[in-house]
Amino acid sequence: MDGYATDTTEWIRPIERIIFLEDSRFEIRPAKVKVANLREKSQAELTQTLDTYKRELMDLKVQQVAGAAAAKSSKIRDVRRNVARVLTVLTQQARTEVRGQYAKKKYIPKDLRAKKTRALRRALTKNELSRKTLRQQKKEDNFPIREFAIKA
Repeated sequence: MDGYATDTTEWIRPIERIIFLEDSRFEIRPAKVKVANLREKSQAELTQTLDTYKRELMDLKVQQVAGAAAAKSSKIRDVRRNVARVLTVLTQQARTEVRGQYAKKKYIPKDLRAKKTRALRRALTKNELSRKTLRQQKKEDNFPIREFAIKA
């Protein structure tokens, strides 16, 4: 079978998928790249797949300028999205690698810090909230809160 492995133990996804349109027409689109499969690859393999997708995209754009069928424009969309998926995985891997380098450091680069909101970033920490001045400590020790029993 074309697009599949001859060994039945390991199946490979078809390179293209067929999309059926109304009135018995169909178009062939490149198969969507699974991000889970991309995450298993090394950085060198990812850059290689990125190059192939970019080359394919360039070829499709040349065909589009030359006046190819409208089906090519839908292929362009799929290839662009595949390029985006590969780039996303590459950046995520790079960020996790950098996060590992700054794991035990006191200061972390701003783009790796938690975003939150401006107010939450400036709020006091739990330790700062629990601290008390010497005067406040003496006041609490010498004048504890009184408890009254109410007659019913």
